Amino acid sequence: MAKAQVGEYRTDFAVGVNGGYMLSKVSFTPDVPQNMLGGMTAGLTFRYNCEKYFKSLCAIVAEVNIAQTGWKEKIEGMENQPLYYADDPDNALHYERKITYLQIPIFARLGWGRERKGLQGFFQVGPQIAFMLSEKTTTNLVPGYAPTEARASNIVNQETMPVEKKFDYGIAGGAGIEFSMPKVGHFLLEGRYYYGLGNIFGNSKSDYFGKSNFGQIVIKATYLFDIVKTKNDKIK
Repeated sequence: MAKAQVGEYRTDFAVGVNGGYMLSKVSFTPDVPQNMLGGMTAGLTFRYNCEKYFKSLCAIVAEVNIAQTGWKEKIEGMENQPLYYADDPDNALHYERKITYLQIPIFARLGWGRERKGLQGFFQVGPQIAFMLSEKTTTNLVPGYAPTEARASNIVNQETMPVEKKFDYGIAGGAGIEFSMPKVGHFLLEGRYYYGLGNIFGNSKSDYFGKSNFGQIVIKATYLFDIVKTKNDKIK
C-alpha cells in the first residue's frame, strides 16, 4: 500500500556573518524615563533547512553575536543647570549605560518562496541567552551637586548600581526577506524584537527594583553561503 508523502526532507546547511543596529531600553519598576539607546551587533549565523512542508520551508537557525545594549535616561526638569555639567555646560544632561553581551539566539524558522534562486519571505522565533562581557557608563552629571530644581524622576539608584545578574535570557522573534543567487549565496534583511525574561538587578522583596528587564529592537543584514545542499533538481 502506497503512502502519501506530505513533507519533502532537506539537508541544507549554510553558515555566514551578520551585522546590524540595535535599539535598547530597560523596563524598570519603579519606572525610569528613557530614550532608546543605540548600539551595534555582529556575529556568526548557522542555518539548517530540514523540511519543506506543503509550501513552508522549515529550518533551525542559530547565531553567536556580540551586542551592545543597555539604556539611556531621559533627564528632564533640570535644563540650564551648569553645576551638573562635568565638561560642556551648553550640552544637554545625559546618562547612559552601555552593556556588551555575548548573545546566542536559536530560532525555529518558516520561509515561503524560492529556496535557491529568487526571493523568499520568512518568520522566526525562539529563545535567546546572553552572557555579559562588560559595562560602561557615560554621563555629564556631576556627583555631589544639588540641583536648583528637581529632576523629572527621583529614581536614580540605577545610576550607581553595577549589573548584578550577568546572565540574561528571553524570547526573540522577527521577520524578513531573503534573496538567493546560485553559486553566490543568500542575502537576508530582518527586523527583530527581543523581550527579556531575566533582570539585570536583583528583584527580591529586599531589592530596590522589582523588574529590570531588556527590550531590544534589531535591524540586521546577513550573508550565508551553502556548505551542504540537498541533491534535487526540482528545488527552485
